[in-house]
Formats: sequence, C-alpha cells, structure tokens
Amino acid sequence: MCVCVVCAVCAVGVLIYYSPAGCYDCCVRCLGAVPYASLAATLLCYAGVALFCICGHQALGQTETLVETHFARNIQDYVVLASFIKYFQYVIYGLASFFFLYGILLLAEGFYTTSAVKQKFGEFRSTQCGRCLSLTFIIVTYILAIIWLGVFAFSAIPVYFFYNMADTCYTINILSETTTSLNQHAWVCMDARQYGLLPWSAMPGKVCGMTLASICKTKEFFVTYDLYVAAFAGAGVTLLALFLYVVATTYNYAVLRFLGRKAMRC
Repeated sequence: MCVCVVCAVCAVGVLIYYSPAGCYDCCVRCLGAVPYASLAATLLCYAGVALFCICGHQALGQTETLVETHFARNIQDYVVLASFIKYFQYVIYGLASFFFLYGILLLAEGFYTTSAVKQKFGEFRSTQCGRCLSLTFIIVTYILAIIWLGVFAFSAIPVYFFYNMADTCYTINILSETTTSLNQHAWVCMDARQYGLLPWSAMPGKVCGMTLASICKTKEFFVTYDLYVAAFAGAGVTLLALFLYVVATTYNYAVLRFLGRKAMRC
C-alpha cells in the first residue's frame, strides 16, 4: 500500500495529505475541498482588474493626445485634464496591487472557512475570532462592491463620449453623401466641453464637419475607443467577481454560524 503525498496550495498555505488508500482518493478528497466559488471569483477578479487597469491606462494616455491635438490649442485649457489623467494612472497602479493582495486573502478565506474543507480534512473547528474575521470580509467586500459600482458607472462616461463621436461622424458621412450643400454637414460638431473634458473657455473646444469625420477615421481614435470599451468590460467583470465574493463569504459565514449552533466542537 503506497503512501501518496498530495500538495494543494491554498492561497497562502500548503496542505499535505498522506493517504494509504492511494493517490486517487487523495486527489478526489482534495478536489472536493476546493472552494470553487471563491476560486472562480478570484480568477474573474484578476482578469477584470487586469483588463481595466491595462486598457484604462493606455486609453487615458491616448485621450490626452487626442484632446491636445484636436480640441485645445492652449496648454492651459487642458492642464486640469492632463493632471487628472496623470494622477488616475497612479491610482490604477494602486488598484492593481490592492486587488492582487485582496484576492489572495479572499481565496485563503474561502479555503480555510469552507465547511467542506473542515469536515473532510479534520474536525470542524470554528473560533469566535474566525467567525468575526469572516464577517469582516463580508462587510469589506460589500463596501468594495458598492464603491466599484461607482467606478463601473464612471468608466462608462468615456465610452459614451466616443460612441457619440463615432455616431456624429457617421451622420456627417451620410450628409456629405446625400446632400448637395457643402456647408450643411459643417454644422454637425462634437464639443468636448459639454462632457466636462475641457473648460468652457477652451478654444476651439469642438470639432465640426469633415475635420471631425477625418479624426474618426484615424487609427488613434479606433484604438482609444476599443481600449475604453475593454476597460469598461473589465470593470464589469470585476464587479461581478466582487458580488460573487460576497455570496461565497456570506455562505461560509452562514455555515460557520449554523454548525456552531448545532453544538459542534468550537
């Protein structure tokens, strides 16, 4: 009868099991103890945050170039926007680091508080400190989900701006093909000041007619638009992961409370 050593890396720790029944039983027991909800939430969180941070960082840099080239002549007109972009790029670095560490903590919490792990690999032990820690994770994750809901809504603003810009360019192209007047489509404009990107004193602040249509045909416009859409999708995936974390941690805490009331060993 062989002795099988199965090493399962549980976020911040390593569990080693010795099973005289063979490697197959060890693997089945190990896989049965994995908190799949927390694991799926962690993978979604990492994927969403990576997509949001990488694409958002690149899109902000492209936006500054686009505004500087076409919507503002004086550097003082977009100095506030440039400062905001610079500081928000630093915030993105912090978000990436924070969610990387917090994802590890939540995954570890899923491993060490899931009832399946406790019942399969030892006697069920739940201390008051452990229950308080699980409750803390629930509250913190819920607050993060509410905050990230605002980030998700905020990330939709540039997508809305570029969508309107693309739609305006489409209107200009239609007018230029269907009308005989050379000046009719020149009145169709895109004003960055209306979206709060520039102050009302900025000149020109808007781009009209075929000049706007030519901007929409550039590679920089399409790349920036796609990057913002990807960042928006990443924010949505991260929000989904946070709500999945809330469900998983709430379930784990409920199991701890329920089994504690069943007079199991504490």
